[in-house]
Amino acid sequence: MNTAIIGAGYAGLAAAVELTTAGRRVEVFEASRVLGGRARVAPAAGFSVDNGQHILIGAYSETLRLMRAVGADPGRLLKRTPLRFEFPGEFAMVAPRLPAPLHTAFALLLARGLDWQEKRAAIRLMRGLQSAKFRIEPDITVSQWLQQNRTPPRQCRFLWEPLCIAALNTPADRASAQVLANVLRDSLAGRRAASDMLLPQVDLSALFPDPAAQFITQHGGTLHTGHRVASLRRAGNAWLIDDTGPFAQVVIAVAPYHLGKLVPELAAQVAHFDWEPIVTSYFSYPPAVRLPQPMLGVDAGLAQWLFDRGQLCGQHGLIAAVISARGRHLELPAAELERGIHEEIARLVPGLAPPLAVQTVTEKRATFACVPDLRRPPARSGLPGVWLAGDYVAGDYPATLEGAVRSGVAAARAALGA
Repeated sequence: MNTAIIGAGYAGLAAAVELTTAGRRVEVFEASRVLGGRARVAPAAGFSVDNGQHILIGAYSETLRLMRAVGADPGRLLKRTPLRFEFPGEFAMVAPRLPAPLHTAFALLLARGLDWQEKRAAIRLMRGLQSAKFRIEPDITVSQWLQQNRTPPRQCRFLWEPLCIAALNTPADRASAQVLANVLRDSLAGRRAASDMLLPQVDLSALFPDPAAQFITQHGGTLHTGHRVASLRRAGNAWLIDDTGPFAQVVIAVAPYHLGKLVPELAAQVAHFDWEPIVTSYFSYPPAVRLPQPMLGVDAGLAQWLFDRGQLCGQHGLIAAVISARGRHLELPAAELERGIHEEIARLVPGLAPPLAVQTVTEKRATFACVPDLRRPPARSGLPGVWLAGDYVAGDYPATLEGAVRSGVAAARAALGA
């Protein structure tokens, strides 16, 4: 019962680990030499960075479970802190270490930058979601949902809209309110630890993909890196991958825009998808430079979030600036964009000299656009013995690491039960 996995991102490796644990022998095919797919280490001149700055939350139960399964200790590799949303001088919300649901209620009540009317409106919004069992029918955009609930503009600006774009990588005026509700259900409305922020203290390949690969090979599996699969064809009751095989089952865990090239008959399942970019600029300063917090929001700036890599993973003086989804920044020349972001960092670090080096990474199709009522394909592809895995496959979550991992686990379990 050999199983092939095409793609060694978080989804493909999650499927491979789940199958390996169940005693299946797997072969993983990955086009790149670096594991992790769209969440991987990306070496730069003078320092090592990721192709995008990702964060996890305590609700990412499957990601944390599989990290432990392959020997990647979350307590060592992730910096766990209470949920903290802060826009310096404008807004700050910190979840206290209280039992659920008091941690969320007190986080909203004690938030700086909102008046009492705005705080009551935020609590009322969460209670309304809970009463509706986190169902929003029909699915509408986040902006429409906030308008229907008469959410104060300042609360939208500093809480719900930043949370939406951070979680869904889609602007609030286009994003699915139902998918945001799913995220809120498992985080702010979940157990206290579920809302914690988990900030990677190592690069994204070392966080899970590299330990997963070692686990797979130690248990008899095989990884073929630098192998871009050119053909997948049926041979009797099995499958051949570039004349390698036979394989009883195949899990396809490639990016959705590569699906049609590999299996043309599946192209229609993602033809209606739209894509959102993520731009991450890494600014290298002298080691003494640090932000007031490991993660800070930027109000009405070019950047949306700033991360102090020195406080997170020991890369002192390295600041990551993240811009999610489409926006005016895409129209700017790289030098102008980087200069503008440096000025935003300098407002938080007085007397800041120009950076020693800057590296900007643009993922033009980082995630699918998480719009209302998006038809996402199921794990069962419709082809015998072929399963789909990836953050775009049908599920509760948007295009996140947890969404990818959950889809990989679901594909593996479906294959095991077939």
